Amino acid sequence: MTTDNTTTPTHHPTTPAGGTTASTGPSPTAADPPPVGELDTAARRLAYVTVGVPTLGFAAAVVFSWNYGFTLVDGLLLLVMYAVTSLGVEGGFHRFFSHKSFTAGPGMTAFWGIAGSMAAQGPVLFWVATHRQHHAFTDRDGDPHSPRPLGGGRFPRLRGFWHGHVGWLFQVRRQNWAKRVPDLVRDRLVMRLNQYYFGWILAGLALPALLGWLATGSVRGAVGGLLWGGLARIFLLDHVTWGVNSIGHSIGNRPYRTRDNSRNVAPLAALSVGGSWHNNHHARPALAHNRHGLWQIDPTGAVIRALDALGLVSNARYPDRERPDKEGVD
Repeated sequence: MTTDNTTTPTHHPTTPAGGTTASTGPSPTAADPPPVGELDTAARRLAYVTVGVPTLGFAAAVVFSWNYGFTLVDGLLLLVMYAVTSLGVEGGFHRFFSHKSFTAGPGMTAFWGIAGSMAAQGPVLFWVATHRQHHAFTDRDGDPHSPRPLGGGRFPRLRGFWHGHVGWLFQVRRQNWAKRVPDLVRDRLVMRLNQYYFGWILAGLALPALLGWLATGSVRGAVGGLLWGGLARIFLLDHVTWGVNSIGHSIGNRPYRTRDNSRNVAPLAALSVGGSWHNNHHARPALAHNRHGLWQIDPTGAVIRALDALGLVSNARYPDRERPDKEGVD
């Protein structure tokens, strides 16, 4: 989506341990009025591109493989690029930048920002601001992508589901997104990552194409890498992420009595790298691990634990250290 680079940060704050600050600044609360404003026409035009191009790319990948086959290299590039960018979204944009569930130094901060940006779901400032607004107004007026029933007449639930899944991208309203991310605006490194958002997207497309060419020594390998490791990967990850927004507020189990309609969607756990334990997350959004049961799969939480053990991240918050209370959770 659009970037906001009007504010020039003056320093890159760090914790005593050398990681980025854990302070999130004045975050929006339920007491804040819902945002109002005109539809952002520039954001709508960009949404047509960011939704349409990966969709066409996925279709092209299917046609390409129908004619030229689906190779092991194609599959490996799809899996590797999907793993990196899905971790970038869930571990980076979501748990690190949005909720400060752990801290990291400049190198890891850059990794999370670049990997998340390669997913092409919007620059880090927009993604985080939108997510924080979602938590402030979950399933109420002001929630950017709640799948609540919309309007009267026929199929209000279907219209709401479509809005929560992808339709909201075409209805973004003009507002000062920076006010929801004052901590990120003050961070020079994050602002630099945000500024080069479109460059990271192109890198996320060029990298699998280059690797496909190097692995096969052929143009066919490069094209397969671009289509499967690039465009099709963006398309698939988009719909998994949007599925957490739509399905995760419509269908699934609710172990915690939150004040919203968030739900756990077990079938999406692996594909969302742990993000679909959505009711767990809304019960305790600051935790670095969404796995609140031994059988629950949370690859992102496992990666954060491994990085913590290696000393690459710090101050991570885990469920076993901060047990959620199933009664009266906000």
